[in-house]
Amino acid sequence: MDFLPDLQALGIGGATLAMFVMLMVLLLTGMPLAFVTLLVALIFALGWFGPMAVPLITSRIFSFVNSFVFVSVPMFVLMAAILDRSGIARDLFDAMKVLAGRIRGGVAIQTLLVAVVLAAMSGIIGGEVILLGLLALPQMLRLGYDRNLAIGVCCAGGALGTMVPPSIVLIIYGLTANVSVGDLFSAAFLPGLMLAGFYAAYILIRAYLNPALAPVAEPEDMTRGEKLRLLKGLFLPILVVIFVLGSIYGGIASVTEASAIGVIGVTLSTLIRGELTVELLVGAAKQTLRTVGMIVWIGIGASALVGVFNLMGGINFVSNLITGISDNPTVVILFMMAILFVLGMFLDWVGIALLCMPIFVPIVVKMGFDPVWFGVVFAMNMQVSFLSPPFGPAAFYLKSVAPPDISLGDIFKSLLPFIAMQVLAVAILIIFPGITGH
Repeated sequence: MDFLPDLQALGIGGATLAMFVMLMVLLLTGMPLAFVTLLVALIFALGWFGPMAVPLITSRIFSFVNSFVFVSVPMFVLMAAILDRSGIARDLFDAMKVLAGRIRGGVAIQTLLVAVVLAAMSGIIGGEVILLGLLALPQMLRLGYDRNLAIGVCCAGGALGTMVPPSIVLIIYGLTANVSVGDLFSAAFLPGLMLAGFYAAYILIRAYLNPALAPVAEPEDMTRGEKLRLLKGLFLPILVVIFVLGSIYGGIASVTEASAIGVIGVTLSTLIRGELTVELLVGAAKQTLRTVGMIVWIGIGASALVGVFNLMGGINFVSNLITGISDNPTVVILFMMAILFVLGMFLDWVGIALLCMPIFVPIVVKMGFDPVWFGVVFAMNMQVSFLSPPFGPAAFYLKSVAPPDISLGDIFKSLLPFIAMQVLAVAILIIFPGITGH
């Protein structure tokens, strides 16, 4: 190992800076985050401790992947994958026509309601944004809706899966911060609805101030029988939501067990609708393997890196650095939010959660804040990262299904008011932590 420098000579400050620079340089080469973090962890383990440190990395990784709650992640991803391929979301959207009625901006409100129900069925945002982009965006553009408003509603509404339980962001945070995922779901429910309420208020206010932005849809002549047939499309999705969230909140099932109930519920719904095929199941299974594989690999890399950094004494160093910024705990929290906001522009939320939370959560607890409340604030901050340029994934998901004349620049410009509402929601959660019930 003579080719590796003695990193201890740098001191913990120098080593922390060297680690950060190495991470950034390797990420700029286009190497996946999981492999970047694993490589940096290995280099620093060998350079700081020598070859004897390698088994420590494997023990850290094992403790991460061996968590029972982690089983719920592939379950919720599988739910989302089956939903993507079935016509449940399409029927849900059609059923909402009856409820949204002839309100000005009704189709946008209808899109938002569908987004909330889909978010409560599975905590994956990619599929939701694409579904809304396929179902709602063409309809709003055809009706003459303002293009920016239509794009913003589809993207921001689809990203609600980050906040509304069962959110995978909250599950990963719970795993990393060693906090009850059930408590996180209970705490996030009201803030998730609050954010959806902000979006709805924004749509209605803009539509009434400038009626040209959101024309009233021509009323469809529907018989009572047709309305009932459409409303039946609401029955199965809402039943799944009640079973999944009801079993968690009612204390009947753990999050892991509820995720299995959800998969059974969505599969039965697809079977009842006559859409269950071998192709659908194989496609959903492949999508689940791809998504979960990505999450697990990022988790492995981040766990290894954080483990090595902790052994080096780096977490104490960074902790002292952050708490030394101010004696006011709120200022420290705001500084953390700024770090998460900037990282969210460039990194995937899984990487941010697994790299930052082992450092941030102990500081939060030490300052006397509730880690469940901080988890909800973190998830709300990640809402911003899904929409913010230059790498906001929600914008890229929508671009993949949007009409060719809508550029990425148009999408990001349309998202600015929604990002402002998300930042407002983060501020409200910090000023009024009681909203989370913690």
